[in-house]
Amino acid sequence: MNRLKIYRLLRRNVKLSEKRSPALEQSKVAKVLMYIGAAFVGAYMIFCGSLFGKLAAEEDTPGMLLVILVFFLVLDFLFRFMAQQTPMVFVKPFLLTPLSGKVVVESYLLSLVTSSYNMLWLAMFLPYAYVCLVAGLSFWAVLATVVCALLMVMINSQWYLLVRTLVRRSLLWWLLPLAVYGVPIGLLVWSASADAHIVADNAESLLEESGPLWLLAALLLAVLVGFLLLNRNMQYRFVYQELSREQKKSKAIRHVSQFTFLERFGLAGEYLKLELKSILRNKAIKTRVMSSLILIAVLSLIISYTDVYDGKLILNFWCYYCFSLYGMTAMTKIMCPEGNYIDLLLTQRENILLLLRAKYYFHVVILFVPLLIMLPAVIAGKFTILMMLAYMLLTSGLGYFIMFQLAVYNKQTLPLDAKLTGKNNVESGFQLVIELVGMFLPLLLVGGMLLFTSEQTAYIVMSLLGLALTVSHPLWLRNIYNRMMKRKYENLEGFHASR
Repeated sequence: MNRLKIYRLLRRNVKLSEKRSPALEQSKVAKVLMYIGAAFVGAYMIFCGSLFGKLAAEEDTPGMLLVILVFFLVLDFLFRFMAQQTPMVFVKPFLLTPLSGKVVVESYLLSLVTSSYNMLWLAMFLPYAYVCLVAGLSFWAVLATVVCALLMVMINSQWYLLVRTLVRRSLLWWLLPLAVYGVPIGLLVWSASADAHIVADNAESLLEESGPLWLLAALLLAVLVGFLLLNRNMQYRFVYQELSREQKKSKAIRHVSQFTFLERFGLAGEYLKLELKSILRNKAIKTRVMSSLILIAVLSLIISYTDVYDGKLILNFWCYYCFSLYGMTAMTKIMCPEGNYIDLLLTQRENILLLLRAKYYFHVVILFVPLLIMLPAVIAGKFTILMMLAYMLLTSGLGYFIMFQLAVYNKQTLPLDAKLTGKNNVESGFQLVIELVGMFLPLLLVGGMLLFTSEQTAYIVMSLLGLALTVSHPLWLRNIYNRMMKRKYENLEGFHASR
């Protein structure tokens, strides 16, 4: 059997596994929402492609798209964290078959390159090409531009996969994408200055001719092949290490944190200890915490020292986002880590209720961390103390009230240490709706109040609403606990099946 037949067979097996998955019926609502979102994104990309095509036609530069695309690739890289998973979770079942592990990895890397997510970019590239051709630009130059743009998107998908794998091993690897995206953007900003007009003019002349564009396409194709080979070897090696539990010998633990100051809170204090030790000892949870805090710090610096986000609505959005980022990220999988030992938690009455209270107190205290991180924005005059207090209370009240509802419906165990081969937890449509409501409902309320009232009035109303829900947390946590107990056996079955 040649490799092409193997690729087709593996692809067919994946399609069949998706159709036979018990989660297929659960995720129908999620798929409908995904298709609606893709339609809106496609319409927006068609508009952008037409607009950029008009600009390229006016400047008689068919390769202008490649310069603009650099900024879009940064956004594409960030969005892939929500839309693209590492293929290793799909490779794991085939590693015990007679098939070569590297061949299996290759098939999924190729399916990733030709995925519908990458092909969606044609919604921008094809309108761009159509407008350029109607304006009389060279057919071969326009075709080369589209080919180069599509290759850049494919390279970005492989680049994302590489970075995500490395970041899961050490957060210091975040410096790599910062450098890679920072260099071309810095060059573009520098080329706009008066001192660099000669370089910019020469670069623009290269983008007007088909010959250099086809040479660029050949170079990008070579880069794509290089990334495929690199990812094939690296992904296979890391998955093998994880499955065989190959770990470096660590130094003996000299000190174990006891957090004795929490003992005064009784059993709730013990669960607070569990929450803290889970973050300190488990790779998956620790990475999520550190990534959230780093992103908040980066956003705070951008807002404080640049004018990129100086609009009133966008500043309100980022202020709420910085407060809610960690909580929203962690609570999407609330109770999923506990699925590893949920049976022990159910041995005594109201253990789960105390655990929920401990989680809530922990996440409320965590809100003071972004409050401190965003102080530079207050000093720079972008945020006010009242604004930050309002969003902090809104997050601890309304935001957490909505996200804690997921504790009733989450029933997929989340591996604590498995990074590449962990199970791909499929959410039901209802869970997805809760997450979207928790993310956007507070912002919609704020936007509506800002349209009809002053900012100060809106922030006071938000503070009162958030404070009311924060103070009343024993009531709604009790309600969540009672609903969880009604679904106890259904959730237990899900936790056991997904371990």
